[in-house]
Amino acid sequence: HPTTLPDLLEFSYLHHGLLWENNIYFERAIAAFISYLNHHEYTPAEVRKALNAVERETINAHGYGLTSFTRSLVTCFERLSPAPVTEEKAERILGFARSIAEQEIELLPGVAETLAELCTRHRLILMTKGNQAEQADKLSRSGLSTHFSAIEIVAEKDPPTYREVIARHELTPHTSWMIGNSIKSDINPALAAGLHAVFLFHKDTWVLEHATLDPAPQSQHLLELDSFAKLGAIF
Repeated sequence: HPTTLPDLLEFSYLHHGLLWENNIYFERAIAAFISYLNHHEYTPAEVRKALNAVERETINAHGYGLTSFTRSLVTCFERLSPAPVTEEKAERILGFARSIAEQEIELLPGVAETLAELCTRHRLILMTKGNQAEQADKLSRSGLSTHFSAIEIVAEKDPPTYREVIARHELTPHTSWMIGNSIKSDINPALAAGLHAVFLFHKDTWVLEHATLDPAPQSQHLLELDSFAKLGAIF
């Protein structure tokens, strides 16, 4: 029951996708890319499906990050365009990706105030996956780094990785929580590693992070919230 949860909490993990807008900028770049491709044989939905498939391939080979996303756009254009990719077209595609890097960090509602409150009561660890330099730069520009006792930037967020982080920080799983907006990377693997979890719904979560929510194992808690600020009332 939620009223008993604060007594259990010692540590929290948080995923950066909860803290600032991220995926909306990729979605805007993808929309611009699809419009630029202007394919006469495939619908926009079919182009998006093809891009999703290319992104999965690229991630498996090269990991996450803006460089991988750029590679995916170019590869998808090459596969679907009836004409060769000229230098001019390649530069235009690169521009779509650059528009993401140029975005200011936009904190989500309630994040700054709630983190400032939570860090006075709990040890907060930021755990995110992606390119080391890109993620570190975003955190630096966000102004939130002082709220965290540790930063974990990992290649993939799966149960073995969670267990490694638990061991590295000498955490006790039954008093530790993962708070995230990705069922695939934040919630299901954290539950599998023995952590409690809070699924914070975000309408713009990346499509490749969609999954079916696993039930919490016996003796573990799973909460579902729709607002970051509500964490302050629970924890």
